[in-house]
Amino acid sequence: MITFGLDSAGRTAAVGLMRDEELLYEAFLSAGHTHSETLMSLVDGAFKATGLSPADVDLWGVCAGPGSFTGLRIGLATVKGLALVHKASCAAVSTPEALAWGCPAGNGTVLAALDARRGEVYWAAFDLESHARLTPDAASPVKELAQIVENCKKPLFFVGDGAALCYNEYGQAAGVLPCPPALGLCRGAGVCLAARAVNARNGAVPAAALAPSYLRLSQAERERAAQGLALRP
Repeated sequence: MITFGLDSAGRTAAVGLMRDEELLYEAFLSAGHTHSETLMSLVDGAFKATGLSPADVDLWGVCAGPGSFTGLRIGLATVKGLALVHKASCAAVSTPEALAWGCPAGNGTVLAALDARRGEVYWAAFDLESHARLTPDAASPVKELAQIVENCKKPLFFVGDGAALCYNEYGQAAGVLPCPPALGLCRGAGVCLAARAVNARNGAVPAAALAPSYLRLSQAERERAAQGLALRP
């Protein structure tokens, strides 16, 4: 089975191609450019380097959230456009789950966190040995993670672009170990592996059924709600 994984949920972009268990290609970009400028060149590079084409892909995996609203839309639109033509199956991957699958550590707990601004993170925790999910995806202030940090199986690693916020708060806690920042961001291989796990749970869907998981309202919607204004349907 050929699996293509794509992430544009945060500040970085990544793609990966796998044939069964073998990683054929992976690319990661963190150069400050917008995903609309760079994502298709990463996709094109993957196919050119491997000699494959979108028609060869059996399963498309894409980070569907949580994350940047704009980034999620770009990633989902890209995968929808490529998969619809060939009627391939798609897996809407949880961004924290993709981060967890890409974590280089072998045992303990990984808490995947994305910077949600204003001292908050999108996050979820996973067992590193089994990759079993320990918590649902959530959006919380960093200070509210104290209970999971205290009670989870150790060692505990933080990954994602919100990891620095977590280490600033809990880096001195017992059992918390550092993860090199360069190894803690979302990888194409992590998206592929997470997509394969979704497929194994019979969670793959047609491209038209892909949808984002924002977890919370946009900033504009939150501001309107705070002012007591009605939200548009």
